[in-house]
Amino acid sequence: MYPNDAIRSGSARLRTSDSEREQVAEILRAAMAEGRLTLEEGEERLGQVYAAKYRDELHPLTADLPDGGRAAPARTPQAQATTRRGVRRHAGFVVAVALLLTGLWALSGAPFFWPAIPLAFLVIGLIRHARYGDLRHEYYHRHRVAPWNGPGYR
Repeated sequence: MYPNDAIRSGSARLRTSDSEREQVAEILRAAMAEGRLTLEEGEERLGQVYAAKYRDELHPLTADLPDGGRAAPARTPQAQATTRRGVRRHAGFVVAVALLLTGLWALSGAPFFWPAIPLAFLVIGLIRHARYGDLRHEYYHRHRVAPWNGPGYR
C-alpha cells in the first residue's frame, strides 16, 4: 500500500479512519455487485473492513481485485447516472457560452469567427468530461497524481 511498508510497520502503524473504511467497503460492495466476490466472501471481507484498526489491514482486502478495486465503484449504475448528469450540465454550459460568444461576434462585425478559439477549448473539455467523467477526481487531488498517470486511465 505504501512505497516503504517497512517504515510503517510496528509501532509506527497509522490508524485508519471511518471514511477510509467506508471507501474500502464501497469497493467491496461494487465487487460483489459485479460478481467478482461471492456474497459470503464479500460479507467476510466487509466484517474485516469494519474491524480494521490500521491502514495496512485494509489493503489486502482489495489486493486481488483488478486495479485494487478502485474502478469498480465508477461502474455502478448510480455513478454512471451521476456522470451522465454532469456531462449534460457541462454540455448546457458550453451551448450557453457558444450562443453568447456567437452573439457577441455577430454584434462586433469582426471579419473572422473569433469565438472558434475559446469554443474549441470548451468542446475539448466537454469531450474529456464525457470520456473520462467516471474517474474520481478526489483520488488524484488527494494522492497528487495526474489523471493520465492514475488508475483507470484509458
